[in-house]
Amino acid sequence: MGRSVIQKPILVSFLLALLLFICFASSQNDDVYEGSWVRIRVGLVLDMGSVEGKLVGSSVSTALSDFYAINSDYKTRVSLSIGNSHGEPLLALASGNILFLFILLRLSSLTINVYTAVDLLQSEGVEAIIIGESSLLETKLLAEIGEKAKVPVISLNSPSSSSLSKYSHLIQATHDSSSEAKGIRAFIHEFEWKSVALVYEDDDDWRESMQLLVDHFSENGVSVQSKAGFTVYSTEEMVMDRLRKMKDMGTSVFIVHLSEVIATHHLFTCAEKLGMMGEGFAWILTAKTMNSFHESTSGKEMMEGVVGFKSYVPMSRKLQNFTWRWRKSLGNEEDVQLSISSVWAHDVAWALARAAEVARMVKGSSTLLEAITECRFKGLSGDFLVKDKMFLSDKFEIVNLLESGERRIGFWCSNGSFSSRRHLSSSTHNKLETIIWPGGSAQTPRGRSLGESKRKKLRVLVTSSNRFPRLMKVETDLATNVTTAEGFCIEVFRAAIAPFNYELEFIPWRNGSNYNKLAYALYSQKDKYDAAVGDITITANRSTYVDFTMPFTEMGLGTVAPKETSMWVFFHPLKRDLWITSAAFFVLTGTIVWLIERPDNKEFQGSWPKQIGVIFWFGFSTLVYAHREKLQHNLSRFVVTVWVFAVLILTTSYTATLTSMMTVQQIRFNSNKDFVGHLSGSLIANMALTSPRFRPTNTKGLNTSTDYAQALLNNTVSFIVDELPYLKVLLGENLGKFLMVKAQCNTNGFGFMFQKGDELVPLVSREILNLRTSDRLIEMEKRWFENQLPYTADDTSNPITLYRFRGLFMITGVSFAFALVVLLILCVRDKWEDLINSVKICLSQRLVHFRILFARTIHPNTLDDVNGENAVQMAQRN
Repeated sequence: MGRSVIQKPILVSFLLALLLFICFASSQNDDVYEGSWVRIRVGLVLDMGSVEGKLVGSSVSTALSDFYAINSDYKTRVSLSIGNSHGEPLLALASGNILFLFILLRLSSLTINVYTAVDLLQSEGVEAIIIGESSLLETKLLAEIGEKAKVPVISLNSPSSSSLSKYSHLIQATHDSSSEAKGIRAFIHEFEWKSVALVYEDDDDWRESMQLLVDHFSENGVSVQSKAGFTVYSTEEMVMDRLRKMKDMGTSVFIVHLSEVIATHHLFTCAEKLGMMGEGFAWILTAKTMNSFHESTSGKEMMEGVVGFKSYVPMSRKLQNFTWRWRKSLGNEEDVQLSISSVWAHDVAWALARAAEVARMVKGSSTLLEAITECRFKGLSGDFLVKDKMFLSDKFEIVNLLESGERRIGFWCSNGSFSSRRHLSSSTHNKLETIIWPGGSAQTPRGRSLGESKRKKLRVLVTSSNRFPRLMKVETDLATNVTTAEGFCIEVFRAAIAPFNYELEFIPWRNGSNYNKLAYALYSQKDKYDAAVGDITITANRSTYVDFTMPFTEMGLGTVAPKETSMWVFFHPLKRDLWITSAAFFVLTGTIVWLIERPDNKEFQGSWPKQIGVIFWFGFSTLVYAHREKLQHNLSRFVVTVWVFAVLILTTSYTATLTSMMTVQQIRFNSNKDFVGHLSGSLIANMALTSPRFRPTNTKGLNTSTDYAQALLNNTVSFIVDELPYLKVLLGENLGKFLMVKAQCNTNGFGFMFQKGDELVPLVSREILNLRTSDRLIEMEKRWFENQLPYTADDTSNPITLYRFRGLFMITGVSFAFALVVLLILCVRDKWEDLINSVKICLSQRLVHFRILFARTIHPNTLDDVNGENAVQMAQRN
């Protein structure tokens, strides 16, 4: 059944909605008299469609019938209100409460158990609730309901969790996990096993009890060699792969903490296929696993030789009689066995019946909850005793699963002893019957002790150029011919391989820095070498011959150069075209404002030198918002507002870029003139320098970190291009002299090489991941490289170009053009009458001249002065 985690706000909403009907529920809690006895309603929430639900339900009903047949004089009667949860997710609210339905729909991953309990409280007014097997989350929610309604909630075989201890109205009937852990640990010590593997269900209902086992083992000398978590969704391939790895590690003793479905349908099916159900292997099932099995469980035939811990139910005549009546109530007199939950349910039903009588008949003596906790009697499971709100079964029956069924081999009691008899005594301590182990052998599996097993030798090739001693330093004692290695790479390898108990034999690689040849040597000489360690970059070509672990260094190439100390660094954030354009717009802003304000604003009037000064002053003062001239026109205010916004964008961008440049200076180089340094013989550096990103014409190979530093300081090279681990060594040895800008992640980092298919590859990769997540890898880097390096992306401090701000200047320019057009329109409007008169006069004069010219054209003869004057006058009159 899928489950999910509920967030606290949703849970709070759930409980607030619950309060809406608690008052209604409590109002129905008045005593109901039927005849001469008082009826006490008790809710029973079960999945009646499951085998376990049917067994528990019939057990409670039969137990109450038996109880009142014996105690017919009691004045109270416990009446069951059974709610069928159906084992399905929440879909609707049984009571029809719309608000509650809305909240519950948000909690759709919960089972309908919660639903049913709410309905029983609301409609039936129950005074106690018994719930069958439920998830941890469901148990918590039902416990919350019990807290709010002040109703005892009794959980049968619920998951063990310390988080349930805060609920004062919750009583748990379960086995004692602490006693069980001690028993399993004692069983392991009995056969002198030093290490085990733990196979568990990766679910909240199983995870906490699994951790209790792990903690107890670690405190008492049992090493958990490995753990494997599975779910109902784990595929056969996943289970097979995980078991195969555990088998390859030499694991032979397994503790199984899984539900019935996963154990029978996944785990032991795969173990059988891998030959892990034969001689030499031991499988131990926890009580929670064994208690989930039923007679109808399929797949048990593959579990022959498995040992299991079961909650102990003592044989008695009372148990036999009850079992007969219980089978009869089911209408099936065949050999159907009571489950442990059914036995606990019987005792809980008797305790409720006794408590109801005490709580109702003795005035004010105690509540129902108090009466339950004070009950003492001999039940089917033994002495009934509730301590700290828990009814614990601390005795365990140890069984051996065989083809013929379960065979009892002994008992475990919380007093710390085994016995082959039901009644423990000093003479029977630490006695177990003979166990038939997987494969049909009575011989105890040897097991594997990491401390005692013979250490396997791992032959490791180590790069021995010693060019970067902080990464790898290899020395060979000529007298003893023993090779020793140290450095960052070796320290990481030792830490990653340490859990697997290998003896390391270092073999120096004497054939230079061509690690492609190293990979091929490891591939072709499997009888000589097992692994290779050093400053070896993971590449696709090398991966065709060997398997790499995950990288243990940062990935990518870096560029290192001497720190710049230019006095003109404040000009660098902006490109030249942007500087020129910005200056032009400062002047343009002052000019446009001057044009608008000059006619009416005295501060923009005066002599021409003064007005030109005002234009420049006002424009550039907007850079620091220091202009003191008062603007009288809205149009000029609009122009200044738009420009101030543009200035704000420019100044903030300039500040950010300059800050970046001052923090981590950008390396600039001319690939056609400057020399580029790189590690001599490095294929990775050569590939990078031939990429379109660099393409330098002048390169210089260097051999050590000292060569790098000297070449940079004496300007032999302008910068160094190499993988990040090498550059970390350079910067760590020369603090404050150089700077580095992290380049693209176009390399895969350093990794350890192993033979193809070696089982150590995923194990060592996992350990590298653990080193990284636990910050041990960072501590190693600090120890060997001495400082942490600030990185920035390549384009972080690139100067800003005009092209990137073209939109800003386009908006500003359009705004300025709009202002000029409006200014022109306003000027034309104010001078419109004078302009019309001037046009009329001009046109009139032009017309007179035209008429004279026309008259002369018509009368070309020379006229006397009088006639001529008359003609002119005549033309003017006309």
